[in-house]
Amino acid sequence: MRYILLNLFLLLCYLSQAQVPAQSRFTNVGRMGLTVNNFGTFGRPTVRSNTQGPPSLAFPRGSGIEHLFEAGIWIGAIVDGQVRVSTSSVDASAGYSTGGQGFEITQLSSIKERSKLTSSSNYSSSAISHQDFLITQTDSFVVIPGTSVPISGHQNPLGAVINLETYAWNFPFADFFVICNYTIKNASNNRWDSVYLGAFADMVVRNVNYTRDAGTAFFNKGRNGINKEYMSFYAYQSFGDDIDFTKSYGAIQFLGMDWRGMFFNPNKPDTFLKAGLPAPRLNYNFWNFNSIATPWNTPGSEQERYEKLSTNIDSTILFAGDGPIAGVLANWLQLISNGPLVSVEPGESFTYTIAFVCAKQREPLTYLPPSSSYIYTSPASETELIASLKRTRTTYLGEDVNENGVYLPELDLNANGKLDRYLLSEPPTSPKSKVVPSENKIEVYWDKSAEYSVDPISRLQDFEGYRVYRSNLGDDLKLNLIEDANRIGQWDSAGNDVGFNNGFDAIALKEPVTFEGDTTKYYYKYTLDNVSNGWQYLVVVTAFDQGDKRIDVEPLESSFTENETRAFPGALTNEFKTGAKKVGVYPNPYNTSAAWDGTTSRTRKLYFYNLPAKSEIHVYTSSGDLVATMNHDAATYKGEGIGWSATYGNIEKTTMSGGEHAWDVLSESKTQLTTGVYLFTVKDLTTGEMQRGNFAIIK
Repeated sequence: MRYILLNLFLLLCYLSQAQVPAQSRFTNVGRMGLTVNNFGTFGRPTVRSNTQGPPSLAFPRGSGIEHLFEAGIWIGAIVDGQVRVSTSSVDASAGYSTGGQGFEITQLSSIKERSKLTSSSNYSSSAISHQDFLITQTDSFVVIPGTSVPISGHQNPLGAVINLETYAWNFPFADFFVICNYTIKNASNNRWDSVYLGAFADMVVRNVNYTRDAGTAFFNKGRNGINKEYMSFYAYQSFGDDIDFTKSYGAIQFLGMDWRGMFFNPNKPDTFLKAGLPAPRLNYNFWNFNSIATPWNTPGSEQERYEKLSTNIDSTILFAGDGPIAGVLANWLQLISNGPLVSVEPGESFTYTIAFVCAKQREPLTYLPPSSSYIYTSPASETELIASLKRTRTTYLGEDVNENGVYLPELDLNANGKLDRYLLSEPPTSPKSKVVPSENKIEVYWDKSAEYSVDPISRLQDFEGYRVYRSNLGDDLKLNLIEDANRIGQWDSAGNDVGFNNGFDAIALKEPVTFEGDTTKYYYKYTLDNVSNGWQYLVVVTAFDQGDKRIDVEPLESSFTENETRAFPGALTNEFKTGAKKVGVYPNPYNTSAAWDGTTSRTRKLYFYNLPAKSEIHVYTSSGDLVATMNHDAATYKGEGIGWSATYGNIEKTTMSGGEHAWDVLSESKTQLTTGVYLFTVKDLTTGEMQRGNFAIIK
């Protein structure tokens, strides 16, 4: 009866799957942007040629530093003496294709989202992280459901139903990794024997905003390495035209499996050995794209893929212990695999958990011949990578500090009587902030909600203080504003051994203030004076706590990304009536490359200022031909509609002064303008009054 129910379940999945389209989402709560696809793969392979779309595996998000072409899992087993391997991603030159060989996982659901953040529209008490993605998939179909398209080479599916949950956080100490937790069920009538799981990837580290490489040249600048202590492989860029704009590691880390109540840990095999089972193993494999030379050969058959899953490439050839891969620079493919599970019975499930992890390379870097531009990894440059891998594993383990999957009451931090993973000490909640730009000034307000936060581990209100950060002029052109933000103020509780003990008098308002349409009461204010009109400033307010000496946790700080604001100081609104200010343009003359301009003709801008709250702008040639028309609404305008904002801004997090409007210095047909004098008119749509002016363009 159980098997009949399983087959009925798959039939229902098939019927529903015909209505489930392919879908992609990407993590955006922290600094890592990872694309997750409901058809089994990770990444966006076209990111190298289409940089304006979602990230593939970007870190920091928005920087253009990408770390992944494509990735997915492999499941291998022996069924009735026959090797079967189901793969969600393989090394294909164009990446995923519907029905393509090796892309054998199909979606059974859309991507659902939930969040622990009470401010999120996806808030759920059952959420694990600040952004959970939930997907159901299967390898059971040999034809794409709802079509007649066969899945090439996929005649012998294992019959797996796969529930994937991905977890991402916005904390500064945990926003550089995404954990992927799979629950894999044998939904067939057959026992799986000698089961292996693997994470396959084509990790390629490049800065897609700077590199001009295409084709093979895009992929062949990388090196790889392994870290056995934290069970991971990593990739980095060794040379190339963008090397000075990258300097980053991308890694995939094996975290663990739970099978029949036992925790699968290759570094601690005793649980399996005492049960008379094979010792857990972790295998590392690397090969060159489309290579036929062993041991670097691309596995093409199920037998060859199973061999890659179940064997470890000779580490004496590749590595001196942990460290970088030896051999030539090439497009290396990576596979980290583990097993064996002696069997998985029909109807049985187990979990398999991995993580994507990123970190910056730290100085000093090591350089290799043939020129000093060849970067080599070293223990010094891997300092942040090692810390990131450690933090990721600690987050996964939670209360399982012994890494054996056994509950111990003395380690039960939240006193709920069970072993919990994904358990983090938490900083205070992010303060609710309001950023108000005006002429050469930015006022920053925030509330005191963080002061009532309770840490889930210590169960104490351990709030300590606030910090304010801002970026400098031109930082936005480096596409790394969060990383470049500077702390400009800190205020914290007096009378303890944490922080400055300077109190809050300097920022506290005599009475809380509110703003129209916003019921939040703001108790604190900090003003940035002498800032430059028209420039983008990142402003972030964070709260931090006292830490927890009991479990050796340093003071923790709230998210940099949750309440970041991109503020543009400038003129306030100006109603056209007697005594109204004169509208104008800056810079004037415009030299076809203002200091804030981007690198292309599509990322230029100039500003109209002293505009009414609702107005209409027309630009003409000196002979009266209409060049461009813009409609301005101070209540909603955030700089949208120009290439500069799409490349260097973040419209959702932007606030402007109200009396300014940016223009990309292009005609309505998006052609460049010639040198000359141009006329403009501005009509106040409230009063009907009009003002006129002119400006010059010089090339």
